Amino acid sequence: MTRPNILWVTTHDINPDLGCYAGVWPGAEYARTPHLDRLAAGGMRFDSVHAAAPVCGPSRSAVMTGCHPAAIGTMHMRTKAVPPPEVRLFTEYLRAAGYYCTNAGFTDFQVTVPGTAFDECGPSAHWRNRPDPDTPFFAAFHGVTTHESRLYLDNDAFAAATGHVRPEQRHAPADAPVPPYLPDTPTTRRTVARYADLVTEADHEVGRLLAQLDEDGLAGDTVVVFWSDHGRGMPREKRWLHDSGLRVPMIVRWPGRVRAGSTHPDPVELLDLTATTLTLGGVDVPEHMHSRPVLAADGRPVPRPGGLCFGGRDRLDEQSDTSRTVRDARYRYIRHVHPGRPPMPHLAYPDGLPTWAELRTLHAEEARQRGRGEVPDRLTPLQRTLVAPEKPAEELYDVLADPYETTDLSTDPRHAAALSRLRCELDGWQERHGDLGLLDEDELTARWLPGGVRPRTASPQVAASARGIVATCPTPGASVGWTVDPPPEDRPVPGPMDELTGQRPGDGRRWLLATGPFTPPPGATVHVAAWRLGHVPSDEVVVPPEGVPA
Repeated sequence: MTRPNILWVTTHDINPDLGCYAGVWPGAEYARTPHLDRLAAGGMRFDSVHAAAPVCGPSRSAVMTGCHPAAIGTMHMRTKAVPPPEVRLFTEYLRAAGYYCTNAGFTDFQVTVPGTAFDECGPSAHWRNRPDPDTPFFAAFHGVTTHESRLYLDNDAFAAATGHVRPEQRHAPADAPVPPYLPDTPTTRRTVARYADLVTEADHEVGRLLAQLDEDGLAGDTVVVFWSDHGRGMPREKRWLHDSGLRVPMIVRWPGRVRAGSTHPDPVELLDLTATTLTLGGVDVPEHMHSRPVLAADGRPVPRPGGLCFGGRDRLDEQSDTSRTVRDARYRYIRHVHPGRPPMPHLAYPDGLPTWAELRTLHAEEARQRGRGEVPDRLTPLQRTLVAPEKPAEELYDVLADPYETTDLSTDPRHAAALSRLRCELDGWQERHGDLGLLDEDELTARWLPGGVRPRTASPQVAASARGIVATCPTPGASVGWTVDPPPEDRPVPGPMDELTGQRPGDGRRWLLATGPFTPPPGATVHVAAWRLGHVPSDEVVVPPEGVPA
């Protein structure tokens, strides 16, 4: 079977708030998403997909490595982990199999992106840039249109950010579906309406990429996957371990292989997308990965009855906390390692956002009501749990009967069997994979950075063979790459956001994987380098045009 092209279109901070999820996700009927609805009609809609974390860095690290963040050290929001040596960004396996791999836009994988991960990584990366049009491609477009920061732009900036949303597609605040855990106020309604407008803008971006596939005559040979990293950017959604924080849309279209208009009802983990992509590309899934395919190589769905989805919340920027969750087809169980810490901790960034600030203001008004001897009425009991000084040790929700997770059943004897079963499942998961989030982060950092210094990848060793140049690296887990592109005279300096997200500054060089002997173009000077995730890249070894010195 001819290997398909694979196109990922991803976005930030959305739940399954697409028109095609109406009746599956509460409030989805509010959305105007014509392109994504058509994509779902032509492929498979996954109805119960759960991210590994409710924030972008840990979630995206899980997808890009196929491993649970707590098992490889990428669980804290904003870190530069040193994963075990067998862990790599999965695109290296596709590249080794002959795929041209690109990543346009965001990275944020909790590690610095190695030169061996992509043929192109940057704003201009595109399948159209591959040297040979017959080469199969993997192309990822990571959009930021729906990021929570866009919800709170000033009016002019928001109008510019949603410039492709037609007047008749705009979402009226009066019709906004406000979940019961948020106060029904003008601020909330305006934010929900803006969120829906941003989703429509992202839908336009999806349509633009699908049109390019059509223009290139590639739609029939390309697997298209749409997904988001975690839930919506409002309180009790992003950063929380409820369905509102972890449940995301995922749509897969593969004409002639994935049945049009089909659905996958079983719970699956978002990180299963890693193994699924490798499988569709004809690449074996490495044994160390936790990811498992949800589609077979021929596009048939892999059922997951009784499947379990695990997730975690750890340090959020400057606030340390540790919670874990497991979700089955009916229940969500949450365990808080530090129940004495507040569920909505003070965080410099989100505390400045209107929905967060309003909750704190209403909470403060209730304190003044109590001071006047009045019964507080600014928040409901459910909403007060968000701003409470502490949280329970455990929570249990029947998500089928209670999709907004309003009633904690952890002390209800009628659900004791489910509570006990999911407790055991979570214990077993932590035992099987290890849970680095239970360690003090300073201890973990000391392991990673001996003496406070990040390890450096050893310089590659190059030798001549009958079949070409052989390049290896003695550092366990290192990947070796080579290029004939000379280093730029002025090496680009990464900006602050590049450093946080691990984006390598674009220097115009394309590094090829050295997975075996290779033959450079005649007369070319070759540069060889090595990368190990979490380590400083190696120094470059230069091979002159006359070949490897004897």
